Amino acid sequence: MKKSTIWILGSVMGISFLCLLYLQVSYIEEMAKMRKEQFDESVMRSLAKAARNLELDETYRFLQKDVEHTLTLTDTTTTDTLSGQANFIKFKGSYHSYDGISMFRMRMAITSPSIVPKAMISKSKGIGNNSLSQSMQLQREIIKNKYVYQRNLLEEAVYTMMRTVSDKPLERRIDFGKLSGDLKGELLDNGIDIPFHFTVSTGYGREVYRCSDYEERGEEYSYTRELFPEDPPAKMGLLKIHFPTMNSYIFSSVQFMIPSLIFTIVLLITFVFTIAVIFRQKKLTEIKNDFINNMTHEFKTPISTISLAAQMLKDPGVAKSPQMFQHISGVINDETKRLRFQVEKVLQMSMFERQKVTMKMKELNANELITGVINTFNLKVEKHNGKITYNLDAKNPQIFVDEMHFTNVIFNLMDNAVKYKHPEKELLLNVRTWNETGKLLISIQDNGIGIKKEDLKKIFEKFYRVHTGNLHDVKGFGLGLAYVKKIVQDLKGSIRAESEVGVGTRFIIALPLLNN
Repeated sequence: MKKSTIWILGSVMGISFLCLLYLQVSYIEEMAKMRKEQFDESVMRSLAKAARNLELDETYRFLQKDVEHTLTLTDTTTTDTLSGQANFIKFKGSYHSYDGISMFRMRMAITSPSIVPKAMISKSKGIGNNSLSQSMQLQREIIKNKYVYQRNLLEEAVYTMMRTVSDKPLERRIDFGKLSGDLKGELLDNGIDIPFHFTVSTGYGREVYRCSDYEERGEEYSYTRELFPEDPPAKMGLLKIHFPTMNSYIFSSVQFMIPSLIFTIVLLITFVFTIAVIFRQKKLTEIKNDFINNMTHEFKTPISTISLAAQMLKDPGVAKSPQMFQHISGVINDETKRLRFQVEKVLQMSMFERQKVTMKMKELNANELITGVINTFNLKVEKHNGKITYNLDAKNPQIFVDEMHFTNVIFNLMDNAVKYKHPEKELLLNVRTWNETGKLLISIQDNGIGIKKEDLKKIFEKFYRVHTGNLHDVKGFGLGLAYVKKIVQDLKGSIRAESEVGVGTRFIIALPLLNN
């Protein structure tokens, strides 16, 4: 599958998952918003009903108290009042007691209709001579006058009551225990059964009551309702209520959507991971193809050379010339070594697959080992018109390493210097050793083409090569530096690279000394 096709499919699926995730989040937000609006409406409806109950309760308590007081006094005053009353006394003004008799009782006793109402007195003459229709009309008129008269009395009594009651302090007008019960009952009737806290204050902000278990958490979501709104502003009250667990209450209404949201996110992450694996597998496939191409090319040359040399050995003339025979034997030996080196690289790849290396550790003198590698590698450098210089200044070169693997490390770094030499410069290779606290440092520096900064971070990755596998100007499998880093780390050391394009590259290895 082409990379562009993978990108198109991945983009379409990714956008689809993101849109689905967005729709789910939007749906949850909309549900939470609707739930909040329903909650607000229910709370305000409950507060309105509780405030209304408070006003009705106050009116009921006032009337009940006044009637009880009137009934108590009626037993001792009714007879004298009815027999001795010749004129009607009308009291106006504020509601006060008069000689122990309440204003309400006085009005009801004094202004109550007499045994013969006014309407009946004014029209009582000649009743016997009137027709039946006139009698019925007179009765209707009497009832009407009585209704209007007693309605006026009731309005005056209520007006007097309101003036009297509103003069009381707010804390004396409200039964806070009953108010709390009313609030709880009204909230339950509207489907709200979570804890709440409330305060009551005057119109000027003076707090007159606060519930016993009051806490400030959740005050940002508070609701306010006026108490006794028909009273003068100075006599009104404010009921403020808030719900500490309102967020949890709102969240509980949409929490059933959370699992689907989580599953969508998991699917999105799995999809992204799958796409990453697909690209990684595609990259590994390309690397594998590059590896096969490189390996075929690397093996083809020495095999052809050995085959040609073997055919030459069959020539009787070669057998008669010791010098020619020795030369051909040397070619076969060199190409055999080359093949063995390539096979070792393949084995190195196998080692990376197993993720383990067998070490045969022993004490070595690093200066002596490096000197031997330089002497062996010097012929290859001279073949490219190059030169090796070295300064093995480490006073304590004793290290504890695997001789074969450590030799391969030094050889690979020198071999890279030859592979990546500058085409217009003579190869200069410098090797140094020195000591730092508890460490032996080894530096291998060249004057080659250098490495770009973006490539410098990846050169130790397995199969990574600056040049692609289809370009054979630089041979290799991309395993050399990965092998070097792994061996150095297994020896408890570290390696780093410094490079500048067109100037050269320097590798620095740090290994612990034997006594450490």
